Amino acid sequence: MRLLYTIAWCCALPLVAAYLLWRSLRQPEYRRHWGERFLGAGALPDAGEPVLWLHAVSLGETRAARPLLEEFARRHPRARFVLTHMTPTGRAAGAELAALAPLSGRCVQRYLPYEIPAAIDRFLGEVRPRLGLLMETEIWPNLLAATDRRAIPVVLVNARLSERSLVKARRLAALMVPAARRLSAVCAQTAADAARIASLYGGPLVVTGNLKFEHVPDAAQLARGRLARAALEGVRVRLYASTREGEEERLLAALEEAGPARALPRTLHVLVPRHPQRFDEVARLLAARGIEPVRRSRLGEGSPGGEGATLLRLAEGGGWLLGDTMGEMAFYYGLAHMALIGGSLLPLGGQNLIEACACGCPVLLGPHMFNFAQASRDACEAGAAIEVADAREAMARMSELSADPARLAKMAQDALGFAAAHRGATARTLAVLEPLLAG
Repeated sequence: MRLLYTIAWCCALPLVAAYLLWRSLRQPEYRRHWGERFLGAGALPDAGEPVLWLHAVSLGETRAARPLLEEFARRHPRARFVLTHMTPTGRAAGAELAALAPLSGRCVQRYLPYEIPAAIDRFLGEVRPRLGLLMETEIWPNLLAATDRRAIPVVLVNARLSERSLVKARRLAALMVPAARRLSAVCAQTAADAARIASLYGGPLVVTGNLKFEHVPDAAQLARGRLARAALEGVRVRLYASTREGEEERLLAALEEAGPARALPRTLHVLVPRHPQRFDEVARLLAARGIEPVRRSRLGEGSPGGEGATLLRLAEGGGWLLGDTMGEMAFYYGLAHMALIGGSLLPLGGQNLIEACACGCPVLLGPHMFNFAQASRDACEAGAAIEVADAREAMARMSELSADPARLAKMAQDALGFAAAHRGATARTLAVLEPLLAG
């Protein structure tokens, strides 16, 4: 089965190259580092032991890995790190992580090679990791076969597996089960994830919790957002966080059912698309609806009173702020009274609600949060979140919350309590990793 899988990958390489070129039309970074993707060549870690390799596909996984890598770096001052990704967004987030004090000068970045055995062998031969970590859902049959041959222990950390993904894995059981069983251990987010993973994997399996609860919001950004919100006296700030393609249209349609989307007074709408390549696209979408948003990247330019004055003028007429910057979610959550989490109005699995709760921002969740199923249920039970059926109900609930400041304040406190109560995944994960590293 794995031979057929490898042949399929080799046949698909021209299509993969064409896909990268197509993506590069909006993100030129996709035209770079093809030697890493196709040949397994790239930067080498400096001399030092041990070498820890961590694979984080994109932005969310890279941010989730931060507390684990920082603590590992503190415990092992001679260690070197190799951080791999699949997307430019993940690589950009990884560059910020690699520059942090515990990791600075000790971490190199590469793209993980595609599932071509020669490229994988070159990657592993150059990096020579003592221990490999795969974040969340990354089961690559040829990669795991190669690490098994080299006796490199690999652990799936912060692991999750939805019912939908389990059904797909069972269809490919002849390929996925042998791959999963080459893992040295699995650190699952929840007991439900562990139960599903156990049907594919019979090795060491520990429920360690979700590393995303370990994230500490940027204090300066959060304070700046709250300061800006305090200046907007009598204004309610609605955040549409990490929205995905197709969701903005639904939100705008739901708003327009009660009148023009720009005519909800004393309200500031903050729209932050998930992917940076969509910033201009979403700006054009708003313009087509008669909305001229102020871009966060230009906020305060040429305006008397700067940032706060611009926001206040926007809010007076029910205006829109387009979040077209990266790495500022703590600012947006600090600014907002409530947030609708993107990726949940369409069957996309939802985006990270935990970061919002850690900032003390009440959240609304659409019906499709299957990538954060347990966290979503727990947040609703804790009073930190409200589940809605669609965009229309989301707008109605936001209006209800705007008229009930006491409930909003309680939800904010419940969100902070919910985030604090679920921390500790880093220590539990390291307890699994340290014996493997020593061995």
